[in-house]
Amino acid sequence: MALARIDELRRALKKAGLSGFIVPHADEYQNEYLPACAERVAWLTGFTGSAGTAVVLSEQAAIFVDGRYTLQVRTQVDVQVFAPRHLIEEPVHSWLSAVLRPGDQLGYDPWLHTPQDVKQLAEACSGAGAALIPCEPNPIDALWDDRPAPPAAKVVPHDLVYTGKSSEDKRHELSMTFKNDEIGVAVLTAPDSIAWLLNIRGGDVEHTPLPLGFALLYRDGTASLFLDTHKVSDTLAPHLGPAVRIRSISEFHDALKQLGKAGERVLCDPKRTASWIPERLTRSGAQVIEGEDPCLLPKACKNAVEINGAREAQKRDGAAVCEFLTWLSQEARKGRLSECDAQSYLDACRRRQPLWQDMSFPTISAAGPNGAIVHYRAAEEQCRRLEPGTLYLVDSGGQYLDGTTDITRTIAIGSPAPEHRDRYTRVLKGHIALAMATFPKGTTGAQLDTLARRPLWEVGLDYDHGTGHGVGSYLGVHEGPQRISKGGQTVALKSGMILSNEPGYYKSGEYGIRLENLVVAIPAATSDGEGRAWFAFETITLVPFDVSLIDESLLNATEREWLNAYHARVREVIGPLVDSSTADWLEQATERIV
Repeated sequence: MALARIDELRRALKKAGLSGFIVPHADEYQNEYLPACAERVAWLTGFTGSAGTAVVLSEQAAIFVDGRYTLQVRTQVDVQVFAPRHLIEEPVHSWLSAVLRPGDQLGYDPWLHTPQDVKQLAEACSGAGAALIPCEPNPIDALWDDRPAPPAAKVVPHDLVYTGKSSEDKRHELSMTFKNDEIGVAVLTAPDSIAWLLNIRGGDVEHTPLPLGFALLYRDGTASLFLDTHKVSDTLAPHLGPAVRIRSISEFHDALKQLGKAGERVLCDPKRTASWIPERLTRSGAQVIEGEDPCLLPKACKNAVEINGAREAQKRDGAAVCEFLTWLSQEARKGRLSECDAQSYLDACRRRQPLWQDMSFPTISAAGPNGAIVHYRAAEEQCRRLEPGTLYLVDSGGQYLDGTTDITRTIAIGSPAPEHRDRYTRVLKGHIALAMATFPKGTTGAQLDTLARRPLWEVGLDYDHGTGHGVGSYLGVHEGPQRISKGGQTVALKSGMILSNEPGYYKSGEYGIRLENLVVAIPAATSDGEGRAWFAFETITLVPFDVSLIDESLLNATEREWLNAYHARVREVIGPLVDSSTADWLEQATERIV
């Protein structure tokens, strides 16, 4: 299939006078979560991961993925057609600099790349004596005969009881910063920013309540929302009020043109806006001001209502996961459970919880060697059994009206091997070190990342993914700009940010271990005597760790104290929320380690 499609694409490119084409995992909103009609990488290559880029040249092709997908890509993609490359170690633009030839014409879709992307790609092409050529329409779309229709889910209000702040107040606060910077209007293309700003939610992508559309936020605090008119629910206009004008998405191009004619100073985020948009504005006469999406930091720093909602959602989610683990402890010993059986039961446990809306991503239910595939997805035709003596990794989450959850636990099926216990305990030690961190104002996630890796580094081990990502409030389970990873983060962690704490270890072909809780950054009592603010993490996920996998001899007194206190809190909070069978399991699962 991949060979036939790449041949089709090459013929189309040759007819257009192009030497190659770049296919990123992206849509016109530069969103991580794509509707089916935008899954061009999957259509062309077979790769279904959430991040990656394919490049097709006349005589070779490559697919670039990060460390989460180095195993998955080889199972889904014909590596004789698309050579796998590591997106971080060998970025696309670096590879292009080495393989492009003088005179090559490399095509790209300006709706699928940011200005920052285009600048890097153009420099790579120029250095090789090639040229970067914008292509409209995208040549893949003409070849994709059974391409799904664009989504048209209704856009609905998200109640103030969950958001904690009205859209009017949010718009007013952001517009005040525009006046300071002499900005007339900001272009918003990130679906989660629009959803947060206007207190709306949608259903245009799986597992994330996003409305796909565009918005303009004006200096006076008013806004225009551009949507497919089929998405407009009866309650939307009354909710938004007269200060937010709902317009057809077909009017967006002309609206940009009008901003240009008026000579407006228009804010665009060069990291998150499709390059077509600032190019259109500039050609029309607008002055494009490059700057960060103004919603990004306010959205990341949750208010008191959102934080309380996250805590409450975690309680109900913890009850669901503990119910599942109780069932797993009884059924796994029988030797008949498959990954799909376990996934179905866990998903069912969540669906019964109040305020549940959806899973926050497809549940990762991975037995034995499948646990080493970081974003593994079980399929009915190839579900692996949970066999005695192996590890089972389950990474899952829920979308609740008051919060988004994400948790990973690794469970021993039967008696674990000494190596399993050693690696698990080292991952747990790193998890605890990060959970206990206190840090001064201005600290970035990159500065904290080493805390989680050190116990593995001490014995020459590591993991090839970030340690933590931001999490939204009934929005994306992955949310920026905050992250905890090895490098590249310049965003300081701030009070109210919710992040994951998820170190891991993976032995290819044998097992995977990951331990994930969500934490919220809160003010700390620590003082350095200079008046600087300090922060700490409050762990809000409430599910026990598998004590059978803990080598107690590797834990120091502080780590034991943290684990015992955490388990006591889990027992105290979750116990009253579950039935007697789960409560009994919980008592055993949270027994004190001495």
